[in-house]
Amino acid sequence: MTCCCLVAAMIFVGCSAEQPNVDPKESTSPNTNEQSIVYNGENRTYIAHIPEAYDGATATPLVLNFHGYGASAQEFMEEADMRPLATAENFILVYPQGSLLDGSSHWNACPTGGDNKSNTDDFGFIEALIQELSSQYKIDQSRIYAAGYSNGAMMAYGLANYKSERIAAMASVSGTMLDCIGNPQHPMPVLHLHGTADSVIPYNGDNYYAAAQNVLYHWVDFNNTRTTPVVSSESTGGNTIERYVYNQGDNNVSVEHYKYIGGEHVWFSSTFQGQSTAELIWSFLSKHDINGLR
Repeated sequence: MTCCCLVAAMIFVGCSAEQPNVDPKESTSPNTNEQSIVYNGENRTYIAHIPEAYDGATATPLVLNFHGYGASAQEFMEEADMRPLATAENFILVYPQGSLLDGSSHWNACPTGGDNKSNTDDFGFIEALIQELSSQYKIDQSRIYAAGYSNGAMMAYGLANYKSERIAAMASVSGTMLDCIGNPQHPMPVLHLHGTADSVIPYNGDNYYAAAQNVLYHWVDFNNTRTTPVVSSESTGGNTIERYVYNQGDNNVSVEHYKYIGGEHVWFSSTFQGQSTAELIWSFLSKHDINGLR
């Protein structure tokens, strides 16, 4: 895999070319609130959405969804809004906030070292966040999932590599995996959504970022899945999306890929077989727990 240096990292954008004008102090739902914890002497914030059906007695899945470089959790929540789905499917949804580097938010998706953008320990922050959430809510510890967009997708891959004892499955939107490859403790279900016209994290890779197919091959090999995928496609509204499923892996996990032909560096608004990006992600993640296919 290729290295993500600081200079390259600075080209990351947020959720899309235009960000909605949102008042971060405005409460969008009585079940959605900004909270904070102190980690390593720094106040770290996150937005938590608790579904109305949560009763405090039933172990409930947790989805962590990470924003892109330069964005805020609030902006990303509005752009990649999984709250209606969390309410309908009864899972706790959390949008963590990255720390600032020269005024821009970011995630460090590798252990401390040159591949990171700063010295902030984001793995430690997420571990502390999971512990804090678990003290407040009855979290199903076998069903904690990581998803993210762009730099946030790199963070999801980082957690899959280095916090696999916590993460049951992960999903990446318009992102890639960095070259700090760990050794997950269990087969890791991976979902990768990527546009072929992505100019920020090129689909075919460049001097900084690994190609989408190379990332997929890594997880196909790690999970011991079939090497020949099951392929399907759909064209709607002038957009073609191809789906590749590498299944029958260890613990029956799979590696799945949605290839958006002509798709750019965005959280995709196109649907596949009637499912939005959020629904595709939850449909994939929810099939798995820490022990593989449920």
